[in-house]
Amino acid sequence: MQTVTLIPGDGIGPEITEAVVSILKEAGAEIEWDIQTAGADVAEKEGTPLPDRVIDSIKRNKVALKAPVTTPIGKGFRSVNVQLRKSLDLYANLRPCKNIEGIKTRFDNVDLVVVRENTEDLYAGIERQIDENSAESIKIITRKASLRISEFAFDYAVKNNRKTVTAVTKANICKLTDGLFLNCAREIADKYPEIEYKEILVDNLCMQLVQNPEKFDVLVLPNLYGDIVSDLGAGLIGGLGIAQGANIGLETAVFEPVHGSAPDIKGQNKANPTALLLSAIEMLKYINQKNIAEKIEKVLYKVIKEGKVLTCDLKGNASTSEFTKEIIRNL
Repeated sequence: MQTVTLIPGDGIGPEITEAVVSILKEAGAEIEWDIQTAGADVAEKEGTPLPDRVIDSIKRNKVALKAPVTTPIGKGFRSVNVQLRKSLDLYANLRPCKNIEGIKTRFDNVDLVVVRENTEDLYAGIERQIDENSAESIKIITRKASLRISEFAFDYAVKNNRKTVTAVTKANICKLTDGLFLNCAREIADKYPEIEYKEILVDNLCMQLVQNPEKFDVLVLPNLYGDIVSDLGAGLIGGLGIAQGANIGLETAVFEPVHGSAPDIKGQNKANPTALLLSAIEMLKYINQKNIAEKIEKVLYKVIKEGKVLTCDLKGNASTSEFTKEIIRNL
């Protein structure tokens, strides 16, 4: 039995969390949940959206499954996701983007993985107001972070039978920061002669992804570009409602969907739990419950392919609970 920290989040978080927990239980996952609340509601009660008890729980259990948490735009508290990544040194953000049969998209041959550096770049949060008309933000790129995310990408490629790793930067403009990231990627590439290494500028990548996404395999990027490109990748396969994610460090890992908390549909029983379920499937593989993971994955893909019981974002009219019950029925 594996103890896992469970963060239900806010907005639609609790609804999709309930759905995923019920599916994992029905499938026979050997998990004991350590439930920890975080987010906007917690901030009102405890003065912080991310209490120390949440961090302590993840450090203790080493693994967490997290639903979305609302981040205020342009005001309020700092992103809980960013705080988690920095507090736990979850330096690698892993975003697989692969077509699911039954979900109609512009492309049917997408199978790429975005590996995003997770701890620095503009997300270091070093900003200051210069005067009432201007402000500045400092971009931090370090050799340590660039080397280890590059190592993570190449190691992932080897372990998952991938053929190519492409480093993505804007090194023609950011010659020192992105130049450092690129040099580190080249250094690591030399250690993996069996993996083909390529380089591309991020603007060119975005153009090519919406023309020929099948050309790309594993992408390794600094934080900001990785954030943007991973959402672009989600768009290629059908949207954020089916986009899984993982934040991985040396000792701990947090698995979560990449979509937001969608407070506008909170409590309406219409949210799609697929992204959180796919994240939970990856978590099961991570904690060596691969057979359970593959059983759930097979059923999920079967339900989506049949197309009879789908949530509204997938062009269906099923509720969250109806979609969940259909998966459980097939299990």
